[in-house]
Amino acid sequence: MQVFYSPYYYANIGDTHIFPIRKFELVRDRLLEEGTLNSTEVIEPHPATIDDVKLVHTADYISRLCEGQLTAKEIRRIGLPWSESLVRRSFYAVGGTISAALTALKDGFSSNLAGGTHHSFADRGEGFCVLNDVAIAIRRLRSSGMIERAAIIDCDVHQGNGTATIFADDSRTFTFSIHGANNYPLFKATSRIDIELPDGTSDGVYLKHLKETLPTIFEWNPDLVFYLAGADPFVNDKLGRLALSIEGLRRRDSYVLQQCFLHEVPVATVMSGGYGKDIRETIEIHCNTIRSCKQIFEPRSLMRAAVQIS
Repeated sequence: MQVFYSPYYYANIGDTHIFPIRKFELVRDRLLEEGTLNSTEVIEPHPATIDDVKLVHTADYISRLCEGQLTAKEIRRIGLPWSESLVRRSFYAVGGTISAALTALKDGFSSNLAGGTHHSFADRGEGFCVLNDVAIAIRRLRSSGMIERAAIIDCDVHQGNGTATIFADDSRTFTFSIHGANNYPLFKATSRIDIELPDGTSDGVYLKHLKETLPTIFEWNPDLVFYLAGADPFVNDKLGRLALSIEGLRRRDSYVLQQCFLHEVPVATVMSGGYGKDIRETIEIHCNTIRSCKQIFEPRSLMRAAVQIS
């Protein structure tokens, strides 16, 4: 398996910020320490180029972001303090998602240990999201003729309003979001399919909705799936309001990835949100996504190798 991570996923946002900026490093460390990944499977991506980012974002926004000329209102909307390290982090995280998508097309699956910044619009950032990594990756692959139809399975607890808006008139991109009805953003955009859940929704109801809906996505025959495996539907998430358990979220990951496997659709996973009261629980949830990838997809790789040898 190839997963993508860079120390530049860190940005200096202050030690007391609610956004757990160290989680990317901690997930990488846990996966290596327990042996789920070995060091050769963790690849540092190149940062996205300006040309990549311009496939989605306006030249004005990109220029002012890079030059530190965003207004105070724009910075408040993002919710993270501007710094050169934040800009660098944003470009590297996008590069990680592009790399994961390219690898998924080749190997069937891959992951970026960051990404899922689905609140970013073409002309602005919002909700801890500076650049929309999945939207950029889709446009990069499509412009290169590598894919035609892309599906986004967004299981972050907050609706992917930026992504839904960017692809609102794009018949070649299937946007699906399952999220808290009463959570951020206050005003939701319109995805191809939106499932809005009441506060306190637990494992059984959540998984029932997912299992009823995902077949529609695969009937549409996407060339590639991007899976936003948010940890924030967790019952103890500070920004979540749903009530899924760690085991329920592991079953969610397993179901989504199994469907990709069974339909032979390449999948790139990205981390999305996670703001647990105990960061160790957030780390465990994110690690479970990678563990599920290994468990579901690697046996197929081994079987292929055995067939080729015979």
